[in-house]
Amino acid sequence: MTLPAAAAEPSDADCLAATATRPHPLLLILLLATACRLPLAFWPNFHHPDEIFQYLEPASRIWGDDSIVSWEWRHGIRSWLLPTIMAGPVAIGDWLVPGGSGAFILSRLLAAIASLSIVASAWAFGARLSRTHAILAGFVAAIWFEFVYFAPHTLSEPLATALILPAAVLLTRDPPTRRHLIEAGALLAFAVLIRFQYAPAIAVLVLQTCWRDWSRMVPLALGGGIVLAVGAMVDAAHGAVPFAWMVANIHQNLFLGRSAEFGTAPASVYGIWILGAWSLAVVPLGLAIWQGGRRTPILFWIALTNLVTHSLIAHKEYRFIFLSVTLFILLAALGSADWIATPRSPARRRWAGLLIAGGWMSASAVLAATGAMPDQWMKGIGAARLAAELKADPQMCGLALYDAPFYLLPGRSRLAGDKPLFALYSTDPLIRGRLAGTAGAVSSEFNRMLAYQRAAPELPANFTARDCDMVGGAPLCIFARDGACEPAEGPDLTLNDVLERIDR
Repeated sequence: MTLPAAAAEPSDADCLAATATRPHPLLLILLLATACRLPLAFWPNFHHPDEIFQYLEPASRIWGDDSIVSWEWRHGIRSWLLPTIMAGPVAIGDWLVPGGSGAFILSRLLAAIASLSIVASAWAFGARLSRTHAILAGFVAAIWFEFVYFAPHTLSEPLATALILPAAVLLTRDPPTRRHLIEAGALLAFAVLIRFQYAPAIAVLVLQTCWRDWSRMVPLALGGGIVLAVGAMVDAAHGAVPFAWMVANIHQNLFLGRSAEFGTAPASVYGIWILGAWSLAVVPLGLAIWQGGRRTPILFWIALTNLVTHSLIAHKEYRFIFLSVTLFILLAALGSADWIATPRSPARRRWAGLLIAGGWMSASAVLAATGAMPDQWMKGIGAARLAAELKADPQMCGLALYDAPFYLLPGRSRLAGDKPLFALYSTDPLIRGRLAGTAGAVSSEFNRMLAYQRAAPELPANFTARDCDMVGGAPLCIFARDGACEPAEGPDLTLNDVLERIDR
C-alpha cells in the first residue's frame, strides 16, 4: 500500500512571495488615513487664529516679508522653533503658488502628513496585543473625525501629539534599547518645545519608563539635550535669549492673566465638551476606554494627567486636550478589539469585527456631521472667500479694517498682498470716540474697506458695499470706492502700529 506523499511545508521564499502579492494592512490603513487628511489641507478653514498668527505669519517674517505681529510675539512668549521649521514650506509654497495660498496649503499638507505618526503608533500599540488589535486601532486612528479634523491645522497640540505617541511606542518596548531611548528623548523634547504645557503628561511617561532602571535617563537626556540645544540655537539666531519665551509665557499668562482675557471656564468644562463632541457614543466609548485602560494603563494615566493639568488652567480650549482625546480614543479602539475576540467561533469573530469597525465608522461620520462640527468645518471659509476676492481686485491700492477683527482673517499675504493694510479700531487710543470721523479723514489712503454690514451707515459716503459673507457670526462686507490712494493727514493707522497701541 502506497501512502500519499505529505504536503511539503512552504519555504520562507514561498511565504515572502505570497505576502509580497498582498499589501501590508498598515500600508492600506496609512493610505486610508492619507486620503482622509490631505484633501482637507486645501479646505481654507481654520480652527483657531493661532495656526496663522503664531506660526505661519512669523514664518513668513523670517524671509523678510511683511506680516501681522500679534501681542504674543511682541512680548516674546513664543518659541521660534516651529515658525523656523515652517519657514521652508512657507517659502516653497509661496514660490509654487504666489500670494499666500501656496504657503498656507503646503504647511497644512506637511502637518497632515505628520499626523500619520498617530496612526502608525496606534497600530504599534495594537500589534503588541494581536493582529486584530493592530488593525482596529490603526483603522480607528485613520478615520476618527477629531483626528481627521485637526490633522491639517498648523497648531502646536496636534503636532506635539504626533511626536509624543511614537515616543511612547519606543519607551514602552520591553525593554527599550539605547537607540530607542535616545530617539524618544529627542521626540519628547521636541514636543515640549512645541507645547510645553504637555510636560506633566510627558513626565508621567518618562517616570513609568525609568523608575525601575534610572540608568535609562542618560540616553533619554542625551536625545532630549540635542533637541533642546537646537531649540536654543534657533532662539539665539533670531536674537532671542534661549528659552526666555517660556518664562515670559508663564509670566504673561499665569501671573498677569493675559490668557484669561480671552475667556475662562470651570475645571469641569472639558468633561462637558467631551460629552458634547461624542454625544451618545460616549457610553460605548467609556466602556471601551475602561477596557483599553486595563490593557495599556500607561496611556490612560498620560491622558488623565494631561486632562487634569489643563483643567487647572483658567483659560480653556478643546484643542488644548487633544493629546488626552487622542489617547482616550486609542484606548477605546484597543478595548473594542477585545470584544471581537470574545466569540469562540471564527465566523462570529469576523462578524463581530465587521460590526465594531462599522460602528466606529458610523459614529465618526455622524459626529463629524452633527453638533458643533458643521460650524467647525466652515469656520474661516467666509473670510477666505472675501480675502480671495480682494486679492483678485486689480484696482485695490490700500485696504482698511473697520472694526473687523484681524484674527478672524487669513493673514496679511492672503488678505492684502503687498498693498498697505490699515486698521480703524474703536479701542485705538488715538481715535477712540471718533471712529467714523477718522475713517472719513484718512479714507484717501485706501480704496477698499472690510467692515461689518451693520457699520455701513458710519462709513464714508463714497464707499459702497460690494460683497458680504459670514465672519465671526455676522455679515462682513467689502466696501469700495473709485479712484487711487493718496497719503492723508492723521494718525498712523498701519495695522501693526495699531495692534501695538491696543496691545493685541
